[in-house]
Amino acid sequence: MILTVTLNSALDVTCAVPATLAPHTEHRVPEVTERPGGPGVNVARALAALGHEAVLTGFAGGPTGEALRAHLAPLPLRDALVPVRGATRRTVTVTDASGTTRFTEPGPAISPAEWAALLAAYDELLPEARAVALCGSLPPGVQVGAYAHLIRRARSAGVPVLLDTSGEPLRRGIAARPDIVKPDAEALAALTGAREPLRATRDARRRGAHAVVTSLGPEGLLAVTPDGTWRATPPTRAPGNPPGADDAAVAGLLSALVEDLPWTARLSRATALAADEAAFAELLPGVTVTELAAAA
Repeated sequence: MILTVTLNSALDVTCAVPATLAPHTEHRVPEVTERPGGPGVNVARALAALGHEAVLTGFAGGPTGEALRAHLAPLPLRDALVPVRGATRRTVTVTDASGTTRFTEPGPAISPAEWAALLAAYDELLPEARAVALCGSLPPGVQVGAYAHLIRRARSAGVPVLLDTSGEPLRRGIAARPDIVKPDAEALAALTGAREPLRATRDARRRGAHAVVTSLGPEGLLAVTPDGTWRATPPTRAPGNPPGADDAAVAGLLSALVEDLPWTARLSRATALAADEAAFAELLPGVTVTELAAAA
């Protein structure tokens, strides 16, 4: 089993507007779709599609949380979300002829008792887990060192852990020595102060992570690991960097980790999934993984 943790889960609401969105006017929306959201939710869904048993924990509350869990029910994953008094956040995406606009709520305020309940659920699930993914932002009331705390608990249980977050939770979490950190280039630059991806990735690993895999968007992945440094590039026919690409990459890394594949195979899988989950098998043979020279 692979455990994914989404402390700030969401109900993703998408509104399609036929014309170009104009501020300060009314728009009639002919189509609205809802789906369970939050990075860890997306990772669990991708893991299930790859044939791995996936369990999702985190928080869910209020009518939005009920809707989230209703959408999760038909999916081939186990819902171990912890109920809270506050309402699960929504992310509202408006699509029009010119692109997309997204509005993201902060999430419910988590009480000390609710955080204690999450820790109890996490500790109960850890003995079953072959790997853990800690993904996304933190809701109000959860301390910025929360991921560092969860990493230390996983390490004490002998379970490898991947961290995918940003800002202060990333800085605190990486110091707890996770097995893999998977930031995007923006989060990495904010952490290290370096804009050059290879330099920043190496700097991030020196801060405590066993391995760092940096998302380069449509250009693929960059990895600095104990076994070497690699650049993974998707095929030229790949469609780009679709929504959820980074979460699909996390699923690729975790699934390959529990299958004990070498780093080159892990990066190939993650890169193909990030490029297009639906065309993963077709794209996989075209991924190029190039080993880079070690740092001087």
